[in-house]
Amino acid sequence: MRPCLYLLLAVLAAAQTPPPAADFRNRPMPAPRDVKLPDERLRDSCVWVDEATQTYYLVSAGRRGPNGRATVVQYNSKDLVTWNGPRVIFEIPEGFWSNRGIWAPELHQYKDRFYLFVTFDSDHKLAEQWRDWLPRVKRGSQVLVADKVDGPFRASDLTKSTLPPDMMTLDGTLWVEDGVPYMVFCHEWVQIKDGTVEYVQLTDDLSATAGEPKRLFNGSDAAWSRKSDQYGCHVTDGPWLYRTKTGKLVMLWTSGGHTGYTTGIAISESGKLAGPWKQQAEPVFGAHGEDGGHAMLFNRLDGRLMMILHSPNVVPKERAVLLEMDDLGDTLRVKSPATR
Repeated sequence: MRPCLYLLLAVLAAAQTPPPAADFRNRPMPAPRDVKLPDERLRDSCVWVDEATQTYYLVSAGRRGPNGRATVVQYNSKDLVTWNGPRVIFEIPEGFWSNRGIWAPELHQYKDRFYLFVTFDSDHKLAEQWRDWLPRVKRGSQVLVADKVDGPFRASDLTKSTLPPDMMTLDGTLWVEDGVPYMVFCHEWVQIKDGTVEYVQLTDDLSATAGEPKRLFNGSDAAWSRKSDQYGCHVTDGPWLYRTKTGKLVMLWTSGGHTGYTTGIAISESGKLAGPWKQQAEPVFGAHGEDGGHAMLFNRLDGRLMMILHSPNVVPKERAVLLEMDDLGDTLRVKSPATR
């Protein structure tokens, strides 16, 4: 989730601005060391599990790298309790189209290579601007590739995002259906007011799109998603897809709820990515006063289903939180607090 929505999702009434100079991402990068998640400020984290080496890998946006530019960092753990990091696995290179920041990296293995799905931000304005509205800038999700899980990751194209450059997009994730790779992503509310979750087919090497994006649903489709008082917008953030034990296709996604940042569930009525998608009436996280979101799922090495999200969504208190989940077949439910 973008840093500029900290205040918006806390009070649902803030303007969108670049991260302030005091933001933690502008501080020097610490040397790798053993840490606990409650001691690290982390947002929009993703965990990938390597069964061969019995290792968990966590990726997140990091502080400024050796060259003074935005980074993606990685931590690793054997037990989900003690993590060693951060290590820089990507730093924006010279000549890259993004000049401002990195949001919400996701780590995936596809075939025999490793991929980061990363949202990049810039201050380059799009041609179309609305009067009395927030700046529309080039912001998009791009796929980076590496031969090893710890990188270094690189972009196949330094000049533009993987997704269409005339769309403000964010929070891309990978979904493979019937052997075909897709990116599921959010179309930014800043550009369209009522944010959407959309999908687009990718080429087999994940380096480009194959066809046009298609809308799955709007943020306003969920009864629990609250409209901003100031901008009249509905936020869409952090889609993550999961197939339940009975074959249901569900999607975690995040918006502003009545008590803060809130994570809901959408369910595909066809069992396919194309949907149609029905919104679960009650969110999976945030219905009882919780404040947190941008969730993703993974299986522990012992097989238990886990969800990681950040909570609270309050500067500078954001922390990665791990929760054990129940797969109920037709939906998901938080089982109990787990290792943090």
